[in-house]
This record gives sequence, C-alpha cells and structure tokens, in this order.
Amino acid sequence: MTTATEAPRGFSPRVALQKVGTSLSNMVMPNIPALIAWGIFTAFFIEKGFTPVPALGGFADSAGTPHTGIVGPMIHYLLPLLIANTGGRMVYEARGAVVGVVATMGVIAGSDELIAQLNLTQPANEQIGQVHMFIGAMIMAPLAAWLMKKLDRLWQDHIPAGFEMLVNMFSAGIFAFLMAVVGFFGLAPVVNGFMSLLSAGVEGLIGLGLLPLVSILIEPAKVFFLNNAINHGVLTPLGLAQASQDGKSILFLLEANPGPGLGILLAYSIFGRGAARASAPGAALIQFVGGIHEIYFPYVLMKPILILAAIGGGMTGVFLNVLFHTGLRSPAAPGSIIAILGAATPDSYLGIIIAVLGATAVSFVLAMLLLKVGKQDDGDIVSATAKMEQMKGKKSSVAGALTGAGGAGAGAASAADDSGHTGPIQRIVFACDAGMGSSAMGATVLRKKVRGAGFDDVEVTNKAISSLNDEWDVVVTQKELTDRARQRTGSAIHVSVDQFMNSPRYDEVVDLVRRRNNGEDASDDADAADTAATADGGNASGTAAAGAGAGAAASGADATATGTAPSPRGRHAAEVPATGETAAADTDAAPQILSRDSIVLQGSATGADSAIDEAGSLLVAAGAVGEEYVSAMHDREASVSTFMGNGLAIPHGTNEAKSSIRRSAMTFTRYPGGIDWNGSPVTFVVGIAGQGNEHLELLQKVAMTFSDPAQVERLEKATSPDEILDIFGSDKE
Repeated sequence: MTTATEAPRGFSPRVALQKVGTSLSNMVMPNIPALIAWGIFTAFFIEKGFTPVPALGGFADSAGTPHTGIVGPMIHYLLPLLIANTGGRMVYEARGAVVGVVATMGVIAGSDELIAQLNLTQPANEQIGQVHMFIGAMIMAPLAAWLMKKLDRLWQDHIPAGFEMLVNMFSAGIFAFLMAVVGFFGLAPVVNGFMSLLSAGVEGLIGLGLLPLVSILIEPAKVFFLNNAINHGVLTPLGLAQASQDGKSILFLLEANPGPGLGILLAYSIFGRGAARASAPGAALIQFVGGIHEIYFPYVLMKPILILAAIGGGMTGVFLNVLFHTGLRSPAAPGSIIAILGAATPDSYLGIIIAVLGATAVSFVLAMLLLKVGKQDDGDIVSATAKMEQMKGKKSSVAGALTGAGGAGAGAASAADDSGHTGPIQRIVFACDAGMGSSAMGATVLRKKVRGAGFDDVEVTNKAISSLNDEWDVVVTQKELTDRARQRTGSAIHVSVDQFMNSPRYDEVVDLVRRRNNGEDASDDADAADTAATADGGNASGTAAAGAGAGAAASGADATATGTAPSPRGRHAAEVPATGETAAADTDAAPQILSRDSIVLQGSATGADSAIDEAGSLLVAAGAVGEEYVSAMHDREASVSTFMGNGLAIPHGTNEAKSSIRRSAMTFTRYPGGIDWNGSPVTFVVGIAGQGNEHLELLQKVAMTFSDPAQVERLEKATSPDEILDIFGSDKE
C-alpha cells in the first residue's frame, strides 16, 4: 500500500483561492476559441483594423451613418453569456446552464441601465462606455445553478408521479426569472463599481510606471497555482474591456510571458545537476513552445529562492512591454510564444519579442547565481514534482512524464502519483459504452449507498464514455472499459468492476468518500496492485489498478479504499438530475416502455447469443427498434459483457446504434433453469432500447429491485406479467 496525499483539514486560504481560480479558469478556457474569433474580428474590421468595415466593426461610415457591427455585441453579450453557460453547466449541467445564462442576462441589462442613467448627467464628451459583465457572469451563473440544484433537492422526492416535467420546467423558469431580477438590481451595481475600481487601479499603476510591480504577486501565484484567480478573475475581464476600446491590451501579457520560466529552465540545463539538469531542456521546449508553464514549477519548488529569478524576469518583461506599448487583441492560451504572437497586434511584434528575450535573460542570470548558492540535490526534482501535484490537487501528466515521477525509478515520489484526484470527492460518474444501460443501473445502486452514508451533496450520475471529460473525481467502469475512461479522465480515481448490482467495490467507494470528505487519514486510498475486480457468481472482489511509470503519470491510476458502508436508505428515482444521460423519465411513458407483451416468463434461449436474439426480437415486435439494432446488441456484447451480477443481464445496442431506435422500450425474459452467459449464470434478461431519457426511471427501479434479494425472489416466483410490472412499480397497460 502506498501513502496518498491527505485531504486538507480545516480552512486554507491558499486552497480556497486556488479552487476559486480553478473554477474561473474552467469557465474561461473552453471559451477561448470564441475570444480568438472576436480578436480576429477586431484585428480586421474595427476602425483601427487591417481592413476597416463599418458594418462589421461597428463604427460610423464615411457618410456619418452609425453601425452596430458584430465586435461590440460579441464582447458585450455573446462572450459573457458563453462563460455563463459554461459556469452553470459545470455546477448543474444543462439545467444550470440555462438558469445561469438567464440570470447573467439580468446582470448585463442592469449594468446597461445604470450606465444609461449615469450618462444622462454627463456631457457628450464624457459619456461612459459599456461595462462588459465577465465578472458578473463568473459570479451569477454558478451561483444561480447551485441554488437551482439545491432547490430541486428540496422537492424532488415530493413530486407526484406524472408531474415531473411540469414541475421541472416551471421551477427552472420561475427561478431563472427571479435570479435575473436579482442580477439586474443587486449584482450589476456591485460589479460595475468593482470594475471601475480595478480599472482605476490599473490605470494608476500604468500612469505611475509601477505596472512591473504586479510581477511580485503574479510570479509566486503561478507557482502555487493561484494565478487563475488573478488572470481569469481580474486581468482577462479588464483586458477585454481595454482591447474593445483600444484594439489591444497589455494586461494579457502580464501572466502569459514565457520568458521567466524559460530563463530558469535554461539555467538548470547548464548549471543544474542530475535529473534536474537532464530534464530541463525538454521542459524548456514544452514551456516555451507548448505553453505549459506548470512544467517549470517543480524546478522552482526544488529551490524556492528561484522565485526571485521568476519575479525579476517577470518585472523585466512587463517593463519592456510598457516601454514599447505592446498588447494582445485577446488572451493567449496556452501561454506559448506561438499563441502570444498570434494574438499580438502588428505594432507589438518587435516589443513582445524584446520583452520575452529580456525576461528570459534576467531570469537566467538570476537563476544561475542562485543555483550556485547552497546545495543542489539530484533527486529533489521528483519530490518537487510530487509537491507541485499535491498543491495543484491532481496529477500533472506533463511534469510527471518528463521527470519520471510515479515510475519505478521514482520511489521517492508521493502517492499522488498513484491516486489521481487527491482532494474531497464531489462528483462520481458511472460510465459505460452507450450510457443508457449498465451505467444507469450501477449509478442507481451506488447513489443509494452514497446517500445512505449521509453524503447528499455528492453527485453520482452516469454517462457514455464518449461524453466524458476530465472533470470527475471518481470514475467507475466495467474493467474492460477502464483504459478508455482513463484516456478522457486522466486525473480521476478509476474503479473497475465486473458486475454492477452488489459489487463490494461500491462500499469501497463509499468509504473513500467518507475518509476524503471528512478529512480522515487517506493512507490507504491507493492500492499499488495492478489488478482489476474479478467476479465469482453474483459477487465480485478485487482491487483498483494502479498505474506505474510515466505512462501512469500521464493517464491517472486506479485507486479505491477498503471498508463497509452503513445500511443504505432509499431515495426516490427522480433524485437523478433531470439533465443529459440521467434525467428521470415522465412516468406516463412507463406503460409504453415495458408492456405485458414484452414480458416472457419462460424463455427458450440456451445461451447469451440466443437470449440476445430473443430480447431483440421482443424489441422489434414492440416497434421500438429496427432489425439492425439486434446486430448492434451482439456487437455490444462482443466488446463488453452486459452481465450485471445477481443473475441479471441487460443486453443493449452500441452507442452508434442509437439512431436505429424508434422509441424507448424494455423487455423482460426469465429463464427458470438459468442459462450460461459467457461463463456467468443468468436467470433474467432485460433488453433495452433507450431514446432520450424516458426509460431511465424504470431502469433505476430495475436496478433497485435486483439489489434486493427479497425482490429477486419475488421475480423468480412471479406467475404473470402483471406481477412483474407490480414488482418494478410500473403501471399496467
């Protein structure tokens, strides 16, 4: 067993600020392409652009006719609303995105109203321009989505059957309206005042020639992963406002300049020792051309006094940029020299190159002198990388792969190399190929256990692997799919299971959540054995796979804890958020999904292939799918088994076969004598064809039924389709 990084205990201002910065970055970064598109419009079509076009650039033409253009509306409405959409979606998926966008529109309109009223009292030559609500979007959208999520939890267990859609739609609409009003009258004045204060502060620093002093804050913040709060929370909104008026902004260059890091890495390449010296040239290339600045952080942490070299280089770069009046049209992300020059205005190319070279030279000289002071330890780079990952809260695939941390030769590395996500567990996803069958059932069982342990705020949902991104804390998959999931969620903890109904791995996940979220000792979080769960009839046991070597550092390793959860307490099926893969279905559709005609109590199949044919023929007979869907069910089985455990299999088509589904339907076939399902005993086969979310509520009921031995016994003894429908809680046709 290895030792995992402990979850933070108590309140830490650094961790809190780091989390805020990460959230801001996660809202801005996916929308960087839109910012680049806006930058291209400004570069070509504004009055100072390469090819001024009044209709696009938004200025008066030669006849004096004013034009709105596209540049102004993009930065004032589109970009803040895109950020609001992303921020709301991060908190509460599609439902949060919609509420967040509407609420943010209230903030934008409120700001415009304040500016309009203020301009009525100002002379024509002192009119105030629009305030672009980037900060307003970053505050209002996540807040509105979070409140919507909390409100949904209050009444989701009390909605009468058949009224789910009505309640969900009207509750979101009414709440979005209220939050828009709050944004209009409440948040807009606060953000306007804050932006005015920040703008005045920046203009004052520039006017006094003191802007280089911001490097004293920015350069240490970068190393401790606090830069996102400064960069995306302050510099990007101010820079965009400045660029919308002047066509460029120096603020985009304060943090993005690769010179300070490059100088430090070049100094290590010449004057360093051991592993640090050997790896520094490769790190320099990644940092300067690739734009991944975090690659040099371990080199500073290895000898903290080098932060002075970074500050000196940063101040030099800012001074030269101010001297040459340089600026970028839009944020440069990542901070690559290629991205920086791509966003630079033509009159800034020379100054930016000189500023980068100057920052590199100063940081190189200072780092060279500081490296000669004191002792250099050859092995420090490994532990420094581990320390960096601990501060970051997740693995660094680039730094880990470059330095070899996490590999056999890096025995000094901390267990952060084996455990992926190292903080509290807030988001768990159960992933399968299609996202509609095994994952939905597994998520239902696991969700009940997590809720039963008292963690109501931990999200447990299901998705198709193809729709995953690296935002999940824990990813649960069938063992054959774990490698695919790792490719999309490299920083998560991965848990592999063989069956989905009563896997002991669920109790291990619950115990992991308990220890992480309660700040208990996490020393057993990571298991170094590179094995997966194995099944034995209806039960399974095993350990999570833990990666080794640089490859594991790049992809994330499996880790779980051992333990037993308290007895679960049930929750209503509609507890699953009504978004994406896991929305609870309108129960009015249940009779159409599982009908008497689709229930067979004496199946004729003798093995998995013939049972799939039997389930598929029932789906075809119900008019739910075409014949081609049956072939897709066999393809799905050939890639990953649909055996769930507890004598249940749920064959369904591949993700690509969803287009052949005409409507959602399920079938139920019982084999009293049991059949061989590729080595596992199966008594019940539930065929699935899911279109949208209509089938998920009934599928959740199936999952809860098969997790209860008494209910399974009732299924075995049932003598009519009506009894099966009663057990699953489905209405009869």
